[in-house]
Amino acid sequence: MTTVTFRRSTDTVSSVAAARTPVQSRNAVRPSPAPGDALRSLGPNWFAVVMGTGIVANSAATLPLQFPGLRAAATVVWALAALLLVVLSVAWVAHWRRYPEIARSHGAHPVMMQFYGAPPMALLTVGAGTLVLGSDVIGMPAAVAIDWVLWSVGTALGLLAACAIPFRMMTRHNFDADAAFGGWLMPVVPPMVSAATGALLIPHIPAGQPRMTMLFLCLAMFGLSLIAAIATITVIWSRLLHHGLPAAGMVATVWLVLGPLGQSVTAAGQLANVAPTALPDRESAGLDVFALIFGVPTWGFALLWLSLAIAVTYHTRKTMPFNMTWWGFTFPLGTCVTGSTVLYTHTGANIFAITAVALFTLLLTAWALVALHTLRGIYHGTLFHPAP
Repeated sequence: MTTVTFRRSTDTVSSVAAARTPVQSRNAVRPSPAPGDALRSLGPNWFAVVMGTGIVANSAATLPLQFPGLRAAATVVWALAALLLVVLSVAWVAHWRRYPEIARSHGAHPVMMQFYGAPPMALLTVGAGTLVLGSDVIGMPAAVAIDWVLWSVGTALGLLAACAIPFRMMTRHNFDADAAFGGWLMPVVPPMVSAATGALLIPHIPAGQPRMTMLFLCLAMFGLSLIAAIATITVIWSRLLHHGLPAAGMVATVWLVLGPLGQSVTAAGQLANVAPTALPDRESAGLDVFALIFGVPTWGFALLWLSLAIAVTYHTRKTMPFNMTWWGFTFPLGTCVTGSTVLYTHTGANIFAITAVALFTLLLTAWALVALHTLRGIYHGTLFHPAP
């Protein structure tokens, strides 16, 4: 067994961001590489683009404030996310064929391997959007069929990542106390996304044991992801308190903590919504109560973390180089939008509706900013070269 020691994470993560994560140089513009060479720097972290784009569409579809044109715009964004998923999937397969050693090294790298949670979440996000928005375009039967495929593959890959990546961390690497960062959550969050998006499929399953089985599978994935996330968030909180902020290039990963928080609130609420179709009245009523007892306190902590993340980002704004970790501003924030929306549908309390709309406005701003920087980096070729 090969053991790799990961020490002094503030410096190491910075160097990793330069060596493994495509980073845009602030002072230099490099020529665009040939299409084949562009694949060299492709990693699983690129699927965060699909996640961030897809969550904009999904959160818009259920936003408490609906106005003419919003659903049509959300459908266009969903189509864009679906197209990005196809393009990146093809490119990733080509990357594995052309650069197998680099591709395999991602799975062994203490930072890059965390982002193997991104591909399954990209599949799940686009699948949910297909059911919620794509059904208007391709019809409900086709949308359900596509979502089943994407949900099944995404769930299988997500469960594999949730088990394999922590196992590799335990057996292949030694981490110092200051090594923890928000990316550690990426492998354990996909089952929570499966639980939230799987709830949308439950009404399309035959009643009785099949529907009940699906509900309990989603609840089990909710639990395994939640407990793993709580343990990891505790370590990240401790790391920030005892060792300070991460390197400037990794500050955006602080926002990743919002992902399991917002998604767990969303999952609890959506599973409670469909529970009456799968469980007896008493059990389904219990899930409805749990959605509030769990959801509201978790929502409160998510807002606290959001405030801290905004403060940390503002504190380091002048030294933050653009890189692909900036997509961490989008998907986690989007889960807080959907979580607030779910709480509004369960309570009718305007505070949740107002928060959902405010967070969606922030999400749109973040997505536009990060997308613009990404397009600029692709156009100039800087995202395909490690920074000097």
